[in-house]
Amino acid sequence: MKRNSLTTAVVAGIAGIAGFAGLANAVNLNPDGVGQVLLYPYYTVNKGQDTLISVVNTDTEYGKAVKVRFLEGYNSREVLDFNLYLSAADVWTAWVSDDGSNGAAINTIDTSCIDYLPSLPWSFSTGGFDGTGIGASGPIPKDSGPKTKDRTREGYLEMILMGDIDPATPLGRAITHKQNGNPDGGKPSCAAPVGDDVVIPTQLLPPTSGLFGGTWIANVANGTAFSYNADAIEGFSYLVNYTGPSSLFPTLQDARTNPVGLAPALMGIARAYVFGDDGSLIMSDYGTGEDAVSAIFMSDTVYNEYMINAAIGGQSDWVVTFPTKRFYVDNALYPGHVTSPFAEKFGATDPSQSRIAITLSTFDHEEGSTDTVIPRCPSPPDASCFAQSPFLPYEVNVISFTKTSPPGESTVFGSKLYRTVDPFGDTGGWAALDLQSGDGGHILPRGTNPNTTNATQFYGLPATGFWAAVAQRGSASANYNGVWRHRAHRTCNDVDQTGIPLGICS
Repeated sequence: MKRNSLTTAVVAGIAGIAGFAGLANAVNLNPDGVGQVLLYPYYTVNKGQDTLISVVNTDTEYGKAVKVRFLEGYNSREVLDFNLYLSAADVWTAWVSDDGSNGAAINTIDTSCIDYLPSLPWSFSTGGFDGTGIGASGPIPKDSGPKTKDRTREGYLEMILMGDIDPATPLGRAITHKQNGNPDGGKPSCAAPVGDDVVIPTQLLPPTSGLFGGTWIANVANGTAFSYNADAIEGFSYLVNYTGPSSLFPTLQDARTNPVGLAPALMGIARAYVFGDDGSLIMSDYGTGEDAVSAIFMSDTVYNEYMINAAIGGQSDWVVTFPTKRFYVDNALYPGHVTSPFAEKFGATDPSQSRIAITLSTFDHEEGSTDTVIPRCPSPPDASCFAQSPFLPYEVNVISFTKTSPPGESTVFGSKLYRTVDPFGDTGGWAALDLQSGDGGHILPRGTNPNTTNATQFYGLPATGFWAAVAQRGSASANYNGVWRHRAHRTCNDVDQTGIPLGICS
């Protein structure tokens, strides 16, 4: 690829030449929306909705081998994965709908090469959580959550670039659209070596970048369509990381920093680049990829608005997704992993939950506030904590702002993974979701500051998501809706080797 984004140039100026040299090799959340890994915080087929998905390869020279993985919302267990092959300048689109048997299914009319969807539409599987699934390394252990198909109806998805593809190789030729001079007229052959898990890795180049994507959650009958852009992670890995379809790998654990220019002691680490609130660049090295990815999503407080004006049929849902939570709380798949920054393992107090205590403050348009004082819970939280404090129990959480409790689902998306909030005021305002203070234990394992002998300590939880609002005016042609990404505050301290804070991260 022959371009640098404005973001890269700005960071270069902040970090200096040494920082610029390593920027592409450190995990960072690209505000320009282009990267190696894409995270889509929410999909759903509830309430008559379809989720439309797109991914674009902006690289006009090289193709991309991409792992596409859908994860259900309780515990991030895989419900579908396949390998997608994008030729240079390609785009792929698909949609997820109700499969007619209380589950979800994917469909597409796109001709980009896929390995492996035997037929279309293809229903999402319960094998990732009910004990019947077989992965590349053997049986997939079940978890303690629900085992029925309706668990597949909402969740989130990730796309991970496994490697670049030279168009001159047999793989490159097989995935390249054969143009016939007509718009949408060219189709790739998708012939061998597509589907050959032995040959493909030998024809892949180290991953660069170039992916962006987005989603529409549409209800045709209701006249609504909620659209958002995928989060883009740059500098995720310098290694070819190919696996066949149905493999549980690669995952966000596979972040690795290019060791060129690093000291021997830093081989195999994952370095995260994060902007502090003062605009400074925070560098933090981790021994595991999931900690580095968590670092770039860490927030101690999430902010957004809500609108519940009954005069216009106002409804509001917040989606709050924790894209790395499974690595810390799913003891069946990741035994022995530390739980922090989360509070408890999946199923510890409820078979279908992993609870985290939070506080939520709401403010109306005239500065009025709930101003509720909630006692801090112990860490890890106990039953008495959850009896007195609100909590978020899932990997994907939908917070529904409402004056009347809906019948078993959130107001906007019809989510079953929801919590309700009775906000201050009757029309709207804004809210602050405190992800740090609820039980006092939301602290990411310490990283190492490569510029000092100190450690870096992020507080809160790794979160992403958005606010969705709708005005129901009585007919599809009169309804209105919108989506606004969450804003957040980040707290990071330099700490000494005993954990004593020394000041904000530098």
